[in-house]
Amino acid sequence: MSSPIISAENISKRYFLGRSRDKSDGIRHVLESAVRSPFRWLREHSLRTAKSQEEFWALDDVSFEIKQGQVIGIVGRNGAGKSTLLKILSRITKPTSGRVRLKGRVASLLEVGTGFHPELTGRENIFLNGAILGMSKAEIVHKFDEIVAFSEVEKHLDVPVKRYSSGMYVRLAFAVAAHLEPEILIVDEVLAVGDVAFQRKCLGKMEDVAKGQGRTVLFVSHNMGMVTRLCSHSMLLDKGRLTAMDSTETVISRYLSNGGELAGERVWSDPESRPGTRKLRLLSVRATHSDGKATGIVDIRKPLYVEIHYEVLQELQYGRVGLRVSTSDGTDVFSSADISNEDWRSRRRAIGRYVSRCEIPGNLLNQGIYMVTVAADTPYVETFFVEQSVIRFEVEQTGGPGSHDVDKWIGVVCPALNWDVEVCTAASPVGGSDNGR
Repeated sequence: MSSPIISAENISKRYFLGRSRDKSDGIRHVLESAVRSPFRWLREHSLRTAKSQEEFWALDDVSFEIKQGQVIGIVGRNGAGKSTLLKILSRITKPTSGRVRLKGRVASLLEVGTGFHPELTGRENIFLNGAILGMSKAEIVHKFDEIVAFSEVEKHLDVPVKRYSSGMYVRLAFAVAAHLEPEILIVDEVLAVGDVAFQRKCLGKMEDVAKGQGRTVLFVSHNMGMVTRLCSHSMLLDKGRLTAMDSTETVISRYLSNGGELAGERVWSDPESRPGTRKLRLLSVRATHSDGKATGIVDIRKPLYVEIHYEVLQELQYGRVGLRVSTSDGTDVFSSADISNEDWRSRRRAIGRYVSRCEIPGNLLNQGIYMVTVAADTPYVETFFVEQSVIRFEVEQTGGPGSHDVDKWIGVVCPALNWDVEVCTAASPVGGSDNGR
């Protein structure tokens, strides 16, 4: 039996959450106190430090093994420890305790422009990243044309990457990481920055890297469809602990049944974190009942409303906001956009805040868990944001009046279709005529 390519033994990572000290405690005040009463200062300093620091364990006693060629998904809520784990595996940070053993070169794509020097051109950064990965110049030259073709940044290859858009950054960074043949490829949610077509392209490349070339891939995403398609097995993190490592279907089912990260509402309260561009930014996404209250549970008989709240920062002559609804295993059910409303098909959007609201009728979706992806763009010109699986809701069969049955019907949709039953030939009475009507 082959030895694991990644082995994590009881790894934990501790951070201290400290309160900022009083600004009046300048360096002069601190030095004077220490000189005049050293013992008293040490005692007060120790007590103050203990009070101002709170321990936070981002990872707590996590152990696992991964074989060569496995493609492992990592799922969990925000703050579960996913990014911390990837940073430890990428050797960006050290664990507080425990140890990790890795065999071979590791390429990580954890955030936009990982490992890039902003002042260097795209061409120079390809060679820099290759050297960091331990590749020889000859190996990088051999792969250079493939990297450039995949990244689609050929026209900007000799421009400093600080002038690249976030999408260009991601395309080039992923192309370098995937083509320079590391034994282990680690990819975080960063791919969500790219457009949908590029995400599919990356997914195809990762499948090729894993299945065709036998390399190991660790993949973190909130897009359960992507995880299901790419990963045969996954691990579930919850509050820094590894709570499950099994088939992807089993892990995702457990994740979603516990509420998961996703719920019927997602709000970006911090302006700096809002998805979008300087023209349009996403504020929140909500699934609501007819009373306007956010919900994650829907009665199969009743309509559901998906609200997309956003802010237009520069007047748009033409734009659209839309959504895609998918099942928990990644099957697309339908997509729609607000330009279905004829009043907004060619109407300009002035600066201000908006909400685009889509009604999903009752007795349409079957029982199950559904994900909502939202996007905004000017078609064929500019994409403002694409947020994958941003909220989730569950359709429940109540068995009450208007329900089809208490059992789940086959299919993604379960519409209440109109049926008519007509008696064409009535049974004849015994010994009577054939004329039953």
